[in-house]
Amino acid sequence: MPVPIPRQRVIPAVENGHDGGAAPRTDRPTGSPTDTTRDTAPGGTTGPRTEPATPTEHTTTEQTTTDATGTPRTTGGPDGPGATSGPAAATAAEAAEALARIAAGSAAHPGSGQTTALTLLVIEDDPAGSLNVPSLLDSAELTVRVRTARNLTEAERLLTDDVHCILLDLALPAPGPRPAEAEDGTEDELAVLRHVLRLAPRHAVLALTGAENSARGPEAVRVGAQDFLYRDELDGRLLSRAVRYAVERKRADHAQRQLTESRLRAQENARLERGLLPTPLLEGAPLRFAARYRPGRSRALLGGDFYDTVRTADGTVHAMIGDVCGHGPDEAALGVELRIAWRALTFAGLCGDQLLSTLQKVLENERPDDEIFATLCTVDISPDGRSAGLCLAGHPSPLIARQGHLAELLPYDDNGPALGLLPQARWPRRQVELGRSWSLMLYTDGLIEGRIGAGNQRLGQDGMVSLVRGLLDQGLRGDALLEAAMTEVRALNGGELTDDVAVLLLDRMVPTTR
Repeated sequence: MPVPIPRQRVIPAVENGHDGGAAPRTDRPTGSPTDTTRDTAPGGTTGPRTEPATPTEHTTTEQTTTDATGTPRTTGGPDGPGATSGPAAATAAEAAEALARIAAGSAAHPGSGQTTALTLLVIEDDPAGSLNVPSLLDSAELTVRVRTARNLTEAERLLTDDVHCILLDLALPAPGPRPAEAEDGTEDELAVLRHVLRLAPRHAVLALTGAENSARGPEAVRVGAQDFLYRDELDGRLLSRAVRYAVERKRADHAQRQLTESRLRAQENARLERGLLPTPLLEGAPLRFAARYRPGRSRALLGGDFYDTVRTADGTVHAMIGDVCGHGPDEAALGVELRIAWRALTFAGLCGDQLLSTLQKVLENERPDDEIFATLCTVDISPDGRSAGLCLAGHPSPLIARQGHLAELLPYDDNGPALGLLPQARWPRRQVELGRSWSLMLYTDGLIEGRIGAGNQRLGQDGMVSLVRGLLDQGLRGDALLEAAMTEVRALNGGELTDDVAVLLLDRMVPTTR
C-alpha cells in the first residue's frame, strides 16, 4: 500500500472516440490498453505498476516535504527527485496551483490533497504523432483528463457537459461538402472554428495553428476563441497555463454576459414600471398636486398600491387611491389594471356606486385568485372646489386640513366593503363640504400601520392626524409636507416600512381679500 501523499495530481490519459469511417491512428500503440501508474514515495523513487484498464489512463503524483532546516523540498515532481524550489519558484508554483484549483472548481485548501480534474477535448488529426498532449501535460502543473477526436464527428460525440476546454487544430478540413467561403468569395480559413463555436457555445476554445500562419491565431481570437497557440512552440507549462486561463476567461465572459443581461432586464423593467405610474391630468384646475409612492417589494418601482387624478370636461377633479391585498408582481399588475379602468370609466362619466360596481367586475375577472380584494377611496371635487363626493370601499378615510381649523378625518360611517368581497355590494356616495382653502390627503394603510418604537403599537389614523397637525403648524405644505410625513413615519417605525405606501395631496389655497 503506497504511503499517503500530501498532494496528488492525476492525469488520466486519452479517451479515444472513433466514428465508423475513421481510420486507426498510426501513432498510437497497438494491443490491449493498460493503466500505467507512477507512484512517488517520500524518498522520490518510482516503480511501474500495470493493470488492465479501458481507456488508457496516465497518473502522476508529487509530494512536498521539508528538510531538517524546514526548507520546502519537492520530490517526484517535474524537476526530479529532491529538487528544491526557492522563494520565487515557490510563489509561482503556489499561484499556478491556486489557478488550477479555481479553474477546476475545487474548494480545497492548499496542501489538502483535494483536487478536481479539468477535462480537455483535443480535436486534431496528426498522423505523424508530433503532438502528444498527454505527454505534454504529464510534465505540467495541471490535473487534466484528455479526450481526443480526429474529426468533428468524433468531437460532437465526445463533447459532454463535463468538458471544460477544447484544443482545436485549425488545419482540420472544414465541415460540409465544400469549403465555406467568406463574404468576399475567398475560402474561410476559420470555418472549422466557427463550426466548433456553434457546436460548443459554453466551452472555452483554444486554437492551435502553425507559426507559418501567424495571422490566423489573432483572427481566431477575434472570431471567438479564448486564446491561440503555435504548434511548434507548445510545451507542457504553456499548454497548462493556456488551458487554465481559457477556462477562467470563458467563465468571466459568461458571468459578464449574465450581468449585462440582468442589467438590461432591470432597466427594461424599470422603464416599464415607470411607464405604468400615473401622470395626473389636471390642466386648468386651480389645485396643486403632490404624491409619494414607495413599493414594499425590494428593488421594485411598482407595488399593489395605486392612485390617479384627472379633471373631466365639466371642471370636476376626480382623485382615487387604492390598495390590492398582497405585495407581489401579480398584485402590482392588478393595481395598474384597476387604475387604468378607473380613469377610463371616469372619463366616460361614471362615479360613485356605478363606477365602483364596474371596477369590482374588472377585479373579479382579472384577479389570479378569488381571495384577492382591493380597497378604494374616490373623491370627486366640484368645479368651484368647495364640496366633494366621497366613496369608500373598505379604505381609510382621507384627511382634510381646512384653513383656520385643525386637520381631521372626513366622515367614514358610510364606508362600503372592499372590492371583491361581496358580489352584490353597494357603495354610497357621501357629500362633504371642503371650504374655501384646504388640503386633502389620500393615503393607503401602509402609512398608518408602521410601528411606534420597539413594541407592537401601530401609528394608526389618530397618530397620523397628530403627526400631520404638527407638520402643518411648522408651515409645511405640498411636497415638503409629504416628504416630512414619510420621513417621520419611517423614523417612528425604526426603519423602512414593510408595506406599500402611496400618499396623494391636493391643495386649494385661495388668498384672503382685505
